[in-house]
Amino acid sequence: MSVKLGVPSKGRLMEKTFDWFAERGITLERTGSEREYSGAVNGIDNMALVLLSAGEIPRELAAGRIHLGVTGTDLVQEKLVQWDQKVEPLAELGFGFADLIVAVPSAWVDVDTLDDLDAAAAAFRARHGFRMRIATKYHRLVRAYLRRGGVADYQLVDSQGATEGTIRNRTAEAIADITSTGETLRANHLKILSEEPVLRSQATLFRSRSAAMTDQDRMTMAELTTRLAV
Repeated sequence: MSVKLGVPSKGRLMEKTFDWFAERGITLERTGSEREYSGAVNGIDNMALVLLSAGEIPRELAAGRIHLGVTGTDLVQEKLVQWDQKVEPLAELGFGFADLIVAVPSAWVDVDTLDDLDAAAAAFRARHGFRMRIATKYHRLVRAYLRRGGVADYQLVDSQGATEGTIRNRTAEAIADITSTGETLRANHLKILSEEPVLRSQATLFRSRSAAMTDQDRMTMAELTTRLAV
């Protein structure tokens, strides 16, 4: 066996993760072509690199098929029920920042808070006969957030594409989505509620609580956490 490290397979998350480990004396590299999701770890023995989509990494950690994984806080908390019993955050990596927010049309001048949204949802249902639709990919997190905020009379509708466009396309009245700058929201005439976001997310190194380990793997993990100062 060896300690398996799951890393996003492409894009800036992969590049920045490689940089973060390199700054700590551990070199990660892709081996083979862009289509081959394999890699190597240099600078520490008994480790293997597994390249996965960021969305797959929470599931692989929870199943114990990888020992460590880099992915967003948002994906872990959305995809894993009782996530903190399945994975342990070891280090926030300082990149991949994004907030999960609730946004409404800019024209809704009287809606700035969750209380306002609750009132608007009740008025919407009274007028239209069905619940206000909020488009999102993050059903678990958003439902819990709205429940804590006392918002009723809404329904979540799934959005796997460009969530910001659902209001323009009249498939939703509001959205809950990840944003880093807010530029796309403004371009689509949307405004973020003036509340704390649903979640502040960033790329994080997580450890699986269930992955099987040999004595050698435990020694490797101890050496790695010392090297990474986590």
